[in-house]
Amino acid sequence: MCRWAAYHGTPIFLEDVISRPGHSLIAQSAHAEQCKTATNGDGFGVAWYDARPEPGLYRDVYPAWSDPNLRAVAHHVRSGLFLSHVRASTGSCISRNNCHPFSARQWCFMHNGQVGGFERFRKHADMLIADEYYAYRKGSTDSEVLFLVAMSEGMESDPHGALARSVARLEGLSQAMGTTPHMRLSAAFSDGQTLYAVRYSSDHIAPSVYYRYSKARQGWAVVSEPLDQEEGDWTELMPGRILEINADGAVEREFGPADLANAA
Repeated sequence: MCRWAAYHGTPIFLEDVISRPGHSLIAQSAHAEQCKTATNGDGFGVAWYDARPEPGLYRDVYPAWSDPNLRAVAHHVRSGLFLSHVRASTGSCISRNNCHPFSARQWCFMHNGQVGGFERFRKHADMLIADEYYAYRKGSTDSEVLFLVAMSEGMESDPHGALARSVARLEGLSQAMGTTPHMRLSAAFSDGQTLYAVRYSSDHIAPSVYYRYSKARQGWAVVSEPLDQEEGDWTELMPGRILEINADGAVEREFGPADLANAA
């Protein structure tokens, strides 16, 4: 399992989420509290939007707590929309290409969870990626496939529906050829304008997601775990929900895998 944090609002320094809070993402990389693995030391990554439509990316295989370059980047880079992630591998190798967030065109995506038995049907899953997006397939994770299948399903025009169809396809492969849990998903993704977060599971255990608005910063944080334990006004995103945050505010909607017949 992994931990992640995202932000959308008035530009702030990345360190205001990644390293400065008492339970910052770097702190969670060593001492997570709401997942099976307290240590998330199999790499890290951050994607941020600024003057260009495509996100900037910084990813590496070191534990987040031991990389001084991450702290330096977070101290100097300011952004109004960014996604950050610390990784605990569920089986795939530790490599830079397997570190989240993943990006394609103006989109970026990060994930905590798993597609059960992915290695048993990895070839079948890869074949769901459209040719125009397969060049973005750099690593070996189920998370990257989930993202690129969603891109293939029309994420650029229908983000909510495309991810639902992607979840349906991969959950269906897991049911046919994989193992339980067939799908566990907490994810955040963005096109540089809107931040989306989703929480879903095929069983009763869905990875945690919380969000809150900061009047002081004039922005929204969406996280796997609250960044400051003394802040009690975090809202839990319940399983089977998707959150959409843009300049007009935050809206929750129902989320579930699209019917497999409609995903064909």
